[in-house]
Amino acid sequence: MSVAASAHRRDEYLQAARIAIDPDRVQVELDLTAGMSVADAIIRDIDRDGSGSIAGGEARAYAAAAVKAMRLEIDSVPLQMELLNVTVPDLDDIRNGEGAIRVGLSAKLPALAAGPHQISFINAHRTDIGVYLANAMMPASPRIEVMAQQRDVAQREITVDFVLAANSSTGARVLLPLGVLVVLSLAAAGWMRERS
Repeated sequence: MSVAASAHRRDEYLQAARIAIDPDRVQVELDLTAGMSVADAIIRDIDRDGSGSIAGGEARAYAAAAVKAMRLEIDSVPLQMELLNVTVPDLDDIRNGEGAIRVGLSAKLPALAAGPHQISFINAHRTDIGVYLANAMMPASPRIEVMAQQRDVAQREITVDFVLAANSSTGARVLLPLGVLVVLSLAAAGWMRERS
């Protein structure tokens, strides 16, 4: 039995969100794992034509409907989430409480000033049977430093406080030409001394 299956009860729909913050975008990865007693209801929601298998269009339609019950904000300004991908495991794995539906989302950030910011994520998908987890991932960019995470008791809502450092490459673009000029000036001065 998988860790996800053993971590929640048979009558719950475990929804684990991982939030990755980059200077220009936020990515959300969701694992949706149905307990055994609610698995058939989730499968019916996805398998709209009742064929007993999940087509790519059905999986995307289910994920898109789930995303409509979620909200992502930067500094209290809503962000538009784009559905990147969705994978649905074998239906027997879902029925056994072992298969996680995986959903990848992305949202472009507006140009942010260096300094403190706040990302908020709210998940209201299937609150009738849902149990929730939410965490910020370790930032890949050295410009992002996560300072704090606050969650509500149900972990349907998470707020991530982070600091965006100034873009050091901007300074490098300015300083590099100046450095080249200084080196050339010194070389020219040395050459002139040698000649005289």
